[in-house]
Amino acid sequence: MGCAGFTCSKNSLCALNILYVMVSLLMIGIAAWGKCFGLVSSFQVVGGIIGVGVFLFFVALAGLIGAMKHHQVLLFFYMIILFLVFVVQFSVSSACLAINEEQQNHLLEVGWNNSLTTQRDVEKSLNCCGFSHMDINGSCAAPCFHYSTCTTCAAKIQEHAGEVLRFVGGIGLFFSFTEILGVWLTYIYRNQKDPRANPSAFL
Repeated sequence: MGCAGFTCSKNSLCALNILYVMVSLLMIGIAAWGKCFGLVSSFQVVGGIIGVGVFLFFVALAGLIGAMKHHQVLLFFYMIILFLVFVVQFSVSSACLAINEEQQNHLLEVGWNNSLTTQRDVEKSLNCCGFSHMDINGSCAAPCFHYSTCTTCAAKIQEHAGEVLRFVGGIGLFFSFTEILGVWLTYIYRNQKDPRANPSAFL
């Protein structure tokens, strides 16, 4: 029974960390693909996504090695880091789901004004110019600008922003619960005896 419980905890923790490794590699791959094909020109956005992916990869790798070797120190730090990630992710996901339309519009405008490269990306992909008003004498990356048929980007962004926030919030909540599951599994597994080790030693 003890051996079966130990193996079950170990396999569950390994499977969870393999999932995190796959998600992290997917994030890095999508960000690099978007940059290579010119879908996103902002280094801050690409760098941020890749940074999160690399961080998640190393955390998952530490958890995987700790689970395979039943390494007490690695499992302890993995448990602490995963719990901190859970707190941050749960808070951000809850904020995404709870944000109202006025707050959403304010955040979109602040984000728009902070990055010219993001403005160009949005204008080009959504075929619009300006956030809430279009400057005819200015420059715009959208094809419609040459024909003076552009609409502002605020309306187009707001059409999808609510759906995107709900989607991101839902995905974030789902993964935050897998993280708290990982913390619980690590705690259980860390305090179990390894049946392959000396029976008198409590690992």
